[in-house]
Amino acid sequence: MFSYDPILAAAVQTTPQSIADVVRILEAIEAACADGDGLKWFNGLYLNVTQAVEARVNAAGFINPAWVAALDVRFARFYFAAIESALSDGSQGKAPGCWQAVFDRRNQTAIARIQFAMAGMNAHINHDLPQAVFDICQTTSVPPEHGTAEYNDFTALNTTLDSLTDAAKAALDVRLLGDALPAASRLEDTLAAWSMADAREAAWNNAELLWHLADAPLARAAFLNGLDGLTAVAGKAILVPVP
Repeated sequence: MFSYDPILAAAVQTTPQSIADVVRILEAIEAACADGDGLKWFNGLYLNVTQAVEARVNAAGFINPAWVAALDVRFARFYFAAIESALSDGSQGKAPGCWQAVFDRRNQTAIARIQFAMAGMNAHINHDLPQAVFDICQTTSVPPEHGTAEYNDFTALNTTLDSLTDAAKAALDVRLLGDALPAASRLEDTLAAWSMADAREAAWNNAELLWHLADAPLARAAFLNGLDGLTAVAGKAILVPVP
C-alpha cells in the first residue's frame, strides 16, 4: 500500500528483549511512516505510552517492575507480529482481523488521525493484551488474579494511559492529511464510547479466562477467534469515515 512497507516489515524482524528494544523499533516505524499513513498515528501514541511505562519502570514505580517490563515487551511483540503478517512478502493480509481492519484502511484520507490511533488501541488492548498477560503469567507461574501485586501494577497505569489518550484526542482531531474535520460530527460520540480503563479491565478478565482454558486448546482457540471477530467489528466501527 505504501512504498516503504518493506522497511516497516524489516523493522519488526528483530524480536525485542527489553522495553528499550521496543522503543527503538517503534521509533524506526515512526521515522518511516508518512503523515498520510494511518498506522503512523497509532504508532506515535503507542510510542508515547511505551516511553511512559519505561520511565516508570526505571524509577521503580511499580510493586513488581520486572513483571511490568516483561509484559510490556511481550505485549509489543503482538503488534510487531501483526505488522509482519500484514506487510511481509508471502504473508500479506494475514494479520488478525482486528489488525487487518487498520491496515486495509490506513490510506483512507477521510478518516481522522485519532480514529486510526484508537482503532489501533482497540486491536492491541482488546485482542493482544489478554494474550500477553496470559503468556507472562504462564511464564512466571503467577495466575492472573484480581487483588495481586501484578494486577495492582496493571491498573496503576490507567491514569497515565487516560492522560496520553486524552492528549491524542486533542492533537489528532484532524483528517489523515491534516485538514479540518466538520464542526459537527458523530466522531466524538464514537470515541467517547471507548474507555481505556474498561478495555484494560476486560483484557485482564479475558486473561483469567485464558488461564482456565489452558488445558482446553480447542475451546481456547475458539475463544480467541471470537475475540478477534468482535474486536474487528469494533475497529471497523471506529474507522467509519467522517462525512
